Amino acid sequence: MSREPTVNRRPTLLAALTLTAAAALTLSACGSDDSSGGKDNDKVAGADTGDKASPSTGPSEPTTTGRPKIDLPSDVTYEFEWKKTGDARKDAVLNDAEQRIRAVDMAIAKQDPLDKGYRFYSEGTAAAESQKYIQEFVDHKARTTGLTRYYNESLTIKDDGTAALVYCEDQSKAFNKFLKTGKTDVTPVTKDSYVVYAGTLRKNDKGVWVTERLISQRGSAKCRP
Repeated sequence: MSREPTVNRRPTLLAALTLTAAAALTLSACGSDDSSGGKDNDKVAGADTGDKASPSTGPSEPTTTGRPKIDLPSDVTYEFEWKKTGDARKDAVLNDAEQRIRAVDMAIAKQDPLDKGYRFYSEGTAAAESQKYIQEFVDHKARTTGLTRYYNESLTIKDDGTAALVYCEDQSKAFNKFLKTGKTDVTPVTKDSYVVYAGTLRKNDKGVWVTERLISQRGSAKCRP
C-alpha cells in the first residue's frame, strides 16, 4: 500500500540541529534570568503564579501601520499563555514573537516559502531557516492543523538592546494535514511533543522586534508536564 509522504509533526525550525553545549548553556542562562523570578526547570510557568492568559484563537491584527494581517485557517488555533509584564519593551517583544509564530503558520497554509508576513518579523538565520521549514511543508503539500500551546516564557532585555526569549511549545494537539487528501496525520503524544526554543530578537528601524536567531530542542524537561 502506498503511504503519504511524512513530515515531522510541526517540525522545529532547526529540527536537524543537535543542540551544542554552548546552546544548552544559553537555554539555562536565559531561563534563570526570568523577570518573574527563578523557576524549577520542570515547573510550568503560570501553574501557581498570577492569572492564566486567555487562549488566542482568532486572526491577529496588530494596530501598528504597515504590519501584515495574519489570517489563518479556522482549524489552526493557539493558546498563548505568555503574561503581560507591565514593561512596554518586554510586552512588545512578546507580541512580535507571537505574530511571527502565527505568520510562519500562515505561510505554510498559503504554501508560500517567501510570504511577506513571516519575513516582516524575521531576519538573518531565523528568516533563512523559516523559509526551509515552510518549504518542507510545501514539498509535501501539507500544512499545520490543531491547537498549539505556548508557555513557560523567560525574557531578558540585554545591555546591547537585544532580547533573549526562551519559551515552550506544546505540540500534543497539533498535527499535519495533507492538502491533496484532506487527511490529518494524528500522531501519539511523546516527550518530543514538547519543545523548548531560545531566540534572539532585535528592534529594527520600523520599531518591530524581529527574530534573528532561533534554536530548539525537543523533549526538554523544562517543557514536559
